[in-house]
Amino acid sequence: MRTAYSVETVRAAERELMARLTEGALMQRAAAGLAATCAGLLRRGRGGVYGARVVLLVGPGDNGGDALYAGARLARRGAGVTAVPMDPERMHAGGLAALRAAGGHLRRAVPARADLVLDGLLGIGGRGGLRPAAAALVERIPPGVPVVAVDLPSGVDADTGEVAGPAVTADVTVTFGAYKPGLLIDPGATRAGAVHLVDIGLELPSPEVEALQHADVARLLPEPTASSDKYRRGVVGIVAGSTQYPGAAVLAVAGALRGGAGAVRYVGPAAEAVLARYPETLIGHGRVQAWVVGPGLGEGRVGEVAELLAGDAAVLVDADGLRGLDPRVLRARTAPTLLTPHAGEAAALLGVPRESVEAGRLDAVRALAQRYGATVLLKGSTTLVASGGEAVRVNPTGTPWLATAGSGDVLSGLAGSLLAGGLPGADAGAVAAYLHGLAARSVGGPLLAHQVAEALPQAWRDTRRP
Repeated sequence: MRTAYSVETVRAAERELMARLTEGALMQRAAAGLAATCAGLLRRGRGGVYGARVVLLVGPGDNGGDALYAGARLARRGAGVTAVPMDPERMHAGGLAALRAAGGHLRRAVPARADLVLDGLLGIGGRGGLRPAAAALVERIPPGVPVVAVDLPSGVDADTGEVAGPAVTADVTVTFGAYKPGLLIDPGATRAGAVHLVDIGLELPSPEVEALQHADVARLLPEPTASSDKYRRGVVGIVAGSTQYPGAAVLAVAGALRGGAGAVRYVGPAAEAVLARYPETLIGHGRVQAWVVGPGLGEGRVGEVAELLAGDAAVLVDADGLRGLDPRVLRARTAPTLLTPHAGEAAALLGVPRESVEAGRLDAVRALAQRYGATVLLKGSTTLVASGGEAVRVNPTGTPWLATAGSGDVLSGLAGSLLAGGLPGADAGAVAAYLHGLAARSVGGPLLAHQVAEALPQAWRDTRRP
């Protein structure tokens, strides 16, 4: 599992470690890891470090020092290293001396030719995008040259992934000690490229953000035993679809049938369409371990949502079911509740503009979980899952091709099935998002929602491969 920590947490851990080390030792650890990654990229890109042209974009902080010390290491291996400062009067003195001693050079302008560029302009404390002087340097990076960000792409908010102005888009980010939330959450995650973690010996508490990987998903997936029957494996009920949107019911059932529950029960006006596609489906009310309510429900069926929320089974609420939810009702529930809004629905639930949700997704999902006393899966370019005071789960498998009609219905059915199989809300949401994204990636694009459902069994199997 990838675990991410806030700037405040990382800096506190760095201070504790630096108190036990000789001065400058921590920066040397970071620089060594950064230089090793850069050397690997140069070997793959041009056959070696010797003779490579490396440009350092250097800010006044520690990230600039990291870049200078890494540049010195590359220069000692035969690279031609040029440092271009954002402010020549404010450079890390030790790093600059090391670079010059190794044969590196200082220039005021970005060279027209380079084999690799290091972005050491801003550190993890940077906020609000690049200032004009830094943005001007970034604009002059030669087209097509690989960019390596030092700790975090400059201009990305380390704690949230927000990009509030001009920012670096890196091919690789070398981050030190721990992942930062902004490296896992869009738009920052997209700007970061491939992220390499350098262990510098930090001792860290519980994470604020985490991202599942294959082994985590495989461990959480429900596994039938020799004594299992369809009822012991869980039954998920689907209340979805309408005369106008029967396909929503079909797609939600499609996801549910591939989510590990022993049976899927459908209640609603689209029974004929559901049975025509999936004759395995049970029709009508009956005992279930979890309900999925909302996809394609249409207006005027608020009573059905309220009835399910008044029961003692787990409930996933999506789409039309999210309209007019009362936080007091949800907070009074003792059974698990999972809400799965997109940004527009989340904005309505919070009573804020959609733009504020999209600009601050991490804050929004935390606020929703706190206000409604539920687990919340916020759909989007980076799907987030929040539950109480636990670490927010970030889904790493999403793809823009999932922005298509019906894909959310498949996700709801899948997550509901995992709830019925006994997973807690946060695990059900995070595992469903992971498998959903993995299935979509295997299909490629353009894709149709039913193709994602059909690819789920293979995605499930893929997570179990050694």
